[in-house]
Formats: sequence, C-alpha cells, structure tokens
Amino acid sequence: MAACLRFTRRVWRSFLDNKGHDAQCFPNLVVKSAVPGTVEASLKVEQYNIHGGLILSLTDTLGSLAVASKGHFMTGVSTDIGTSFIRPAGKVGDTLHAKAVLTNMGKQLAFTRVDFTNPAGELVAYGFDTERLQENVKFTEDGEQVVEGKDLE
Repeated sequence: MAACLRFTRRVWRSFLDNKGHDAQCFPNLVVKSAVPGTVEASLKVEQYNIHGGLILSLTDTLGSLAVASKGHFMTGVSTDIGTSFIRPAGKVGDTLHAKAVLTNMGKQLAFTRVDFTNPAGELVAYGFDTERLQENVKFTEDGEQVVEGKDLE
C-alpha cells in the first residue's frame, strides 16, 4: 500500500479513535484512495445519515483528509466551510461517493473542494473547506514514499 494512502487512513482512524462527531455520524466511511492532494471515499447511506448535515460534515472531514494526504497528521481547524446541494444524494442502501481535492495550500491555510456523486455518477453536492495548517511529513508526488519526516508504519 502506498505511503500516502496508509498515512491518510491512519489520520482517519485517529478521527474515529477520538470518538467525536466523525465516529458518531459516519463510522463506516471508507477511504478508497489517496495521493498527495486528493482523497476518494465512499459511504453507505443509512436511515440515520440521510440528510444535508451529513454532506456538510463530510465536507469538513474529507477536506481535512485531503490536507492529511499532503502529510499533515494534525490537519487543523476549519476557518470557512460551505456546501451547495444539487439533487438528493440517494436512498437508504445507496453508496455516496466523494472526491476531496486540495485546491491550494500556503504556509498557514489550505483550501479544499469536495464533490459528492450518487451511484449513477451524478453530482449531488459540492463543498469547500478552508483549514489552518500544521505540517508533519512530505510524500513523493505519486504518494508512494515519505521523503521528509517519519512514516510511523
């Protein structure tokens, strides 16, 4: 498994281990892929999570994971966040897909966009998340190896 994906999944596990909002709202989120600056994930739609608040919360979490994919274990705090809803995300039992992209990263702030698609591949919502940064490790461009900092696994 590539270093970037391994690291990003480790950050996701730390979110779950914290037993906060993420663990309560979408413990079954699956991080499918991660390369520096891009994370793809999926979530089965359940009766308890079929509402717009879920997508806004996922915008926050997946924005953080896009930052993590650049080697930031402590991803920071959102300073600005928003989501636009286009169509229903699906019904119970469907799988919601998401792609989070780091659109820009400076020394103190990171900007992300998250697109959500339904099982038919249609865009159902998109969001943005701006986060304050804290640096940890750096990966090769393809995400296969750590080139700066320490890979703990």
